[in-house]
Amino acid sequence: MNLTISGHHLEVTPAIREYVQNKLERVKRHFDQVIDIAVILTVDNLTEKDKRQKAEINLRMSGKTVYVESLSQDLYAAIDTLIDKLDRQVMKYKAKVQEHGHDAIKHLPDTFEPAATA
Repeated sequence: MNLTISGHHLEVTPAIREYVQNKLERVKRHFDQVIDIAVILTVDNLTEKDKRQKAEINLRMSGKTVYVESLSQDLYAAIDTLIDKLDRQVMKYKAKVQEHGHDAIKHLPDTFEPAATA
């Protein structure tokens, strides 16, 4: 699995990098078929009162690419909500993949009748 963490108008410190990696462990624990993760952390200085911290992630899995973004006043809060959103989407995809093979069993006709014994 490749992990890329980059910053836009922000220097990615080792503390931020470690925080993101620790949070991503939760997603990797739920679904291990992750190919590539790209995290972009952005600071937009619109006005002094209205600083926005943005975290976005592109997660490539076998069969699907998931894109999630989160905005907050605090970068760590943006990362937390980003991981929560990502985890929900990954769990939803995992459930969909696991149930895919079971659909055929539901649609089988109920024609089985036990043989009558005399």
